[in-house]
Formats: sequence, structure tokens, C-alpha cells
Amino acid sequence: MRIGELARRTGVTTRALRYYEEQNLLTAERGRSGQRHYAETAVDRIHLIRELYAAGLSSKTIAELTPCVIDGKATPELLRRLAAERDRLDRRLADLAQTRDRLDSVIDGASSNMRTGAPCPRDANA
Repeated sequence: MRIGELARRTGVTTRALRYYEEQNLLTAERGRSGQRHYAETAVDRIHLIRELYAAGLSSKTIAELTPCVIDGKATPELLRRLAAERDRLDRRLADLAQTRDRLDSVIDGASSNMRTGAPCPRDANA
């Protein structure tokens, strides 16, 4: 498929797709006229790249962690790095859950204030 179709199917811009190529995250075959042509598997690859970006990984890290997606080969180092990134995400999720819980507490205090007029409680952890 050509770059415009891949962009439409994945919801990313053609500029982003060219950037992914520059960062060695995505490859394309070139036709005689120089136009990019992508395999059908590029759609799933773009979704994976977007998910990893959303998880906070850099393009360099993504390129280092996803070679088995391209060539089908994994190494012990790759598995170690993938596990380390998963652990980092677990810590981030725990931090976000704690932040959400604190926000829920603030919302509860504000709701109580609106109902009763009592001052909002002070957050001892702030």
C-alpha cells in the first residue's frame, strides 16, 4: 500500500510515517518512481509504535526493543530490556493510580464543601 493509504488506515500523518522511517521504526519498499510501498503488516507495526510512544518510550528505545517484530529473532538482552520497560510501566501505572486516588479525595472534599459549606479538608500529602 502507498503512504497515503497507510496514513488513513492507521490515523497517523504521512509526515509521522516518514519520521518513523527516519528513526528505523518502519521500512518501505521503493517503486521505480521512488514512491513508498508498505506491506500489510505495516498497519499492525504502526499501532505497536503508537502504543509504545503513548507508554512513554522514545523512538530510540522503540527501535532497540522491536527488532524481533521485523526479523523474528529475539535475544536474551532483548527480553531483559522488554521486561525492564514493562517494570517501568508498572511503576508508572502505580504512580498514576495513587495520583488518581488523591484526586478522588480532592473531588470528594470539594463535593462535600458544595453540599455542606464545610471547608475543604487539607491534604496532608500535598
